[in-house]
Amino acid sequence: MNYEIKIASELGVKPHQVQATVELLDGGATVPFISRYRKEATGTLDEVQVASIRDRIEQLRELDKRRDAILKSVEEQGKMTPELKKAIEGAETMSKLEDIYLPYKPKRRTKATIAREKGLEPLAERIFAQESFDLQAEAVHYLNEELEVKSVEEALQGARDIIAEWVNENALVREKMRKLFLDEGTFTSRVIPGKENEAIKYKDYFDWSEPIKSAPSHRVLAMRRGEKELFLMLDSCPEEASALARIEKEVIQDAANSAVEQVKIAVKDSYRRLLKPSMETEVRLLTKKKADEEAIRVFAENLRQLLLGAPLGEKSVMAIDPGFRTGCKLVCLGPQGQLLHYEAIFPHEPQRQTAVAGMTVKGLVEKFSIQAIAIGNGTAGRETEAFVKNLGLPKSVIVTMVNESGASIYSASEVARNEFPDLDLTVRGAVSIGRRLMDPLAELVKIDPKSIGVGQYQHDVDQNALKSALDDTVMSAVNGVGVEVNTASKELLTYVSGLGPSLAQNIVDFRAENGPFSSRSQLKKVPRLGEKAYEQAAGFLRIRNAKHPLDGSAVHPERYELVEKMAKDLKASVQELMGSEDLRSKIVLKNYVSETVGLPTLQDIVDELSKPGRDPRETFEVFQFQDGVNSMADLKVGMKLPGVVTNITAFGAFVDIGVHQDGLVHLSHLANRFVKDPNEVVSVSQKVQVTVMEVDIPRKRIGLSMKSDPFAERGKSQGKPAQKSQKAEEPQGTMAEKLAMLKGKFGR
Repeated sequence: MNYEIKIASELGVKPHQVQATVELLDGGATVPFISRYRKEATGTLDEVQVASIRDRIEQLRELDKRRDAILKSVEEQGKMTPELKKAIEGAETMSKLEDIYLPYKPKRRTKATIAREKGLEPLAERIFAQESFDLQAEAVHYLNEELEVKSVEEALQGARDIIAEWVNENALVREKMRKLFLDEGTFTSRVIPGKENEAIKYKDYFDWSEPIKSAPSHRVLAMRRGEKELFLMLDSCPEEASALARIEKEVIQDAANSAVEQVKIAVKDSYRRLLKPSMETEVRLLTKKKADEEAIRVFAENLRQLLLGAPLGEKSVMAIDPGFRTGCKLVCLGPQGQLLHYEAIFPHEPQRQTAVAGMTVKGLVEKFSIQAIAIGNGTAGRETEAFVKNLGLPKSVIVTMVNESGASIYSASEVARNEFPDLDLTVRGAVSIGRRLMDPLAELVKIDPKSIGVGQYQHDVDQNALKSALDDTVMSAVNGVGVEVNTASKELLTYVSGLGPSLAQNIVDFRAENGPFSSRSQLKKVPRLGEKAYEQAAGFLRIRNAKHPLDGSAVHPERYELVEKMAKDLKASVQELMGSEDLRSKIVLKNYVSETVGLPTLQDIVDELSKPGRDPRETFEVFQFQDGVNSMADLKVGMKLPGVVTNITAFGAFVDIGVHQDGLVHLSHLANRFVKDPNEVVSVSQKVQVTVMEVDIPRKRIGLSMKSDPFAERGKSQGKPAQKSQKAEEPQGTMAEKLAMLKGKFGR
């Protein structure tokens, strides 16, 4: 089926843009390649739009596969009619399609099946017609000892069972029930009696209810997890009276007789026994999917921001993985991240070899010309930072804390074992901390994105959908920055458009065997890297100091000839064109427009010539936590502190203020104005100023604010009764709820 018009309407683009994008995707092109190098074909669709088209066409093709299977099944049963075929072919959603198919779907033996076997279907048809007749006398005709219909009530019960199934399989009834559950249904959560103490982390949901249609992602997932862990009972239904009224409106005739009363009984049974469980299951799946999508969106955006964090660049770095009892693991890395030296120092209790440790650090700084020292922000991090800063190192040496989330995952991974087979886990972790300072993107791609620590309920959402979204995010980040092919790891190369793990390994092996690549065209010599893969990957791979100056830029090799013509027309070399703004200003873009190259691509080329291969990420800035504030015990309400955003959720942002426990800036405290989406205000790794609002040491909770005067509103509201909000956004929520999702509580 042709879906271009439908998708175009849904996404607000033109049908020809959808068609061109689908053709490119079907031809094996990747999302980054299409959005970067095929702008004329797609009408300059960006990555988000291209990915949306890809995902929607996949959904619709799955719908078509199911439609074909249903058509075949009904045909084989010999029950196909022109009207039924038209209905099946016209169904636009999977739920509508399944509703139509339900009466014809092979099913296990039901009460209605048994009643039909007893010959009661004609009686059910007579009753369902709801005409006035002698019900008792009619039912007597169906008594049959052999078929175990021994009484009038048994006959009527069997007829009602058949009617109940008809009501349940009525597509219109199901559509209206689905809408009712979604529009008027309520999530009701209760603690399982006797589990109050065990379930204390779910205290907010011990007696909670809110409309299904407005329940935010994080609360839906929290309640579902509490139910899964057998701490909560969760219901998700509308009022029964409202549901029965809707069904009766569809199936009950405006009459008063005994047949109508029998149908009403059947309707109630149908709802309670069949429709309600079915709709509740379906609505739970729908709301779970919606909650998953939001949680995955938040996670993916956080990951993107973290991956694109500012790199220190190629510097000689010392990295320290701090610790008390087992000491601090120290490594020295060269500008390309190569391990030059490692050892352990013991500046803290219980060994407290402070002087020896200090001499070691100062000696290594001098020996390896260390330009920056990266200190992990875990246990003993602040103490180690203070120790290093008190050594009197040259002011030119940067000392900074590094978020070490996931470093332990990397150190135990196959990637780390292959790279450092003879090293201890903690040494590998220190290497990862140092490299993360030098280039967050290159190091973080080695870690399963779920382990990086910027997600919300990452273990509760659909894992396939999560992996797909995170892979898209990593691929977008990697290709957006570009990859230096001669220094990139296999893991980084894996995410380059058109490559994947196998070709990435082949590139690394070829590089090891033949030395550094001297040109992009040399990539064609890599085993199994054919023309298609080269087309998809070449523009995103960089070769510094290559013979052809464009090999270090984002200009695709397919456009080299065009750039050379531009240079020739200006009587200059490509190198001269790249180095002269005056020359580039003389390029008349319209002179180079052709059937395959339009102004968008030409503008991209000229922009790239002015800054070939430039890293699009922000410039690294040193950050420092507040001296003397190293633990929660040092915090006081009202303190103003510097911090770093570590995670963003739908309800606020978590901020590291250097006390080994992130604080929460609730949505209502992110700014002086109303904030709907935290990403409007903050981003992961952003440096912020916060005010301490609340400190709960026993529960390890810290409430923070980014408002200029966070206590002003508290003063105004004194004496006013608190109101419990049931809205999806809760700008006036209690601090208890604002802190309810702090790191470590629900899966972080």
